[in-house]
Amino acid sequence: MPRRTATMLASTLMLIALLCAGVLINVPYSEMSPGPTVNTLGDHDGEPVLQVSGHKTYPTSGHLNMTTVRVTSADYKMNLVEAVYGWLSHDSKVVPHDTLYPDGKTEQQSTQENAEEFSQSQESAKVAALKELGIPVRSWVIVSTVLKGSPAEGKLHAGDVIKAVDDTAVKQPSDVAKLVTKHKPGQDVVFTVVPAKDQAAAEKANKTATTTEKVTVTTTTSDDTGEKRAIVGISAGTDHTFPFSIDIKLADVGGPSAGLMFSLGIYDKLTPGSLTGGKFVAGTGTIDDDGTVGPIGGISMKTIGARSKGAQYFLTPADNCAEAAKDTPSGLTLVKVKTMDDALGALKDIRDGDTGALPKCTTKG
Repeated sequence: MPRRTATMLASTLMLIALLCAGVLINVPYSEMSPGPTVNTLGDHDGEPVLQVSGHKTYPTSGHLNMTTVRVTSADYKMNLVEAVYGWLSHDSKVVPHDTLYPDGKTEQQSTQENAEEFSQSQESAKVAALKELGIPVRSWVIVSTVLKGSPAEGKLHAGDVIKAVDDTAVKQPSDVAKLVTKHKPGQDVVFTVVPAKDQAAAEKANKTATTTEKVTVTTTTSDDTGEKRAIVGISAGTDHTFPFSIDIKLADVGGPSAGLMFSLGIYDKLTPGSLTGGKFVAGTGTIDDDGTVGPIGGISMKTIGARSKGAQYFLTPADNCAEAAKDTPSGLTLVKVKTMDDALGALKDIRDGDTGALPKCTTKG
């Protein structure tokens, strides 16, 4: 056999062997890719994404699209060939498996956590939009979750309204942890609460709950690896009563990153005129009750997904700007926002055609 032919045959066999090995070798990575993008001003699966009743609404135009990232499942075993292909691909991103599923978290646990974050983001989006419009929203601190096997189990319940801890009034969720950790493990903490059932009954009757109970819980030691502190095994959150109904109809989406776009969609529907001036605007970002916009994951996948659907502008959390600007899809303008006010100001510039005034993202932030 001629030497050249033998060399080519050997190289081909080696390549085949490497490809076979690559297919058989699993690597601890997962893949992120652009997910669906949905217009918060439009319909999804045949019904409006945002539904408002009990308050006047106005016609809207253009797009205020929320964006998503598609990820491989927790139990998916990526092989070496797929990882290399993902690393070379522009429209996907390969990341360590633990980035998406930390601490051995199962897909079910991750889905549940994402669903809870999505629900909370909807509530904060409503609050931020109504606050921006000067519409009062009643809020109170509640028991959000009770850890199974904790001292609080059976004594405090999800939905209980926390009025005070050790007779000190509670005004925000962080107050609860501060007051509990003033104790040493093993000491008692007294919670003044409105039981969840009484709160629900009062809300149904459009009244303020007045029935309170004092619940004593003995603290235990946290499982933190650092300094030991007293805990009772609950997480505190915020609940609200809105003056009219706002429903967000969007299934199969999780996480908190759509908060900003939901807020803007709600604001647009409750105000005359069009926020976008008919333009295609997409974006992302968490939002809290006060309208502060927070960073999210998978920003580059979201900008790619938005541009592929026709977005011209992308509202980008300030803390994501540097990463997003490193690989901006052609034809997409990245607009830096830190608050809902920033986003509303940017939308005014966009509909007025004053794009030179837009605070644009750069690789420095």
